[in-house]
Amino acid sequence: MSEHIQSMKLHSPPESKHALDLEGLRKPEITFWSAWEANELVGCVALQELDSQHGEIKSMKTASSHLRKGVAKRLLQFMIKEARERGYRRLSLETGSMDVFKPARRLYASFGFQYCKPFSGYSEDPNSVFMTKEL
Repeated sequence: MSEHIQSMKLHSPPESKHALDLEGLRKPEITFWSAWEANELVGCVALQELDSQHGEIKSMKTASSHLRKGVAKRLLQFMIKEARERGYRRLSLETGSMDVFKPARRLYASFGFQYCKPFSGYSEDPNSVFMTKEL
């Protein structure tokens, strides 16, 4: 989690940082998972229930030593499956608009996520991109 927060501090201005720290992940509407390879943490992801039919992907991160190994793809597949099992009709996310976030935006688009307006209390921000997928 500290690698994720450090990355957000490096690439996102404070007013546009939406990554949750450990305390932010301890809310009852948020479920957090970690992905492991043997005894090594390779990634993490959280799902926030916005309402009974809408979830938001939060804090998805691949450990820097495991980039480009398919970790993010597997985490995203897991999130979509979990959202469907929960009966959500829509899964949304916020990510950065800067070039460093292009690979993430390409991954989301490859899974059918489309750009959308801000949702759930977010507001227009030149540093943020909002995406959603009907399930």
